[in-house]
Amino acid sequence: MWWWLLLIAITVVAVVLAVTIGARWWMWILIVVLPALFAWLFVTVSREKVEVESDGQGGGTLYAGRARLPFDAISRTAVVPASAKQAAMGRQLDPEAFVVHRGYIPTMVIVVLDDPLDPTPYWLISTRDPEGLAAALPDNHYC
Repeated sequence: MWWWLLLIAITVVAVVLAVTIGARWWMWILIVVLPALFAWLFVTVSREKVEVESDGQGGGTLYAGRARLPFDAISRTAVVPASAKQAAMGRQLDPEAFVVHRGYIPTMVIVVLDDPLDPTPYWLISTRDPEGLAAALPDNHYC
């Protein structure tokens, strides 16, 4: 979340400079419009939602970003702790994996698929509550 602080600091510096130099009207438009555009960009980029919808009878759907995964395609799940995140996102990452990654979240969940028609071997999802997400999914096995 440091980028919000950076955006505020840059905006404050720009306003102080504009006041100091007696900025023209078009400079004030830039000072207002650019931070607003960056704020919109930050909100849009960080908006990936991870949700589990259960039907109460053992079925359901996992939503990660714009993708959805029915429970019957899940083989097993496991928590990826912060200490293993770099390896999971680096040298061990399968190029065909589906990844919803937010760098400011230290933990992840791996959801291994069992769908012969889908070439995706697993989903790797950033989440602040990996234990809760793994517990909400079927057949969870913790690492």
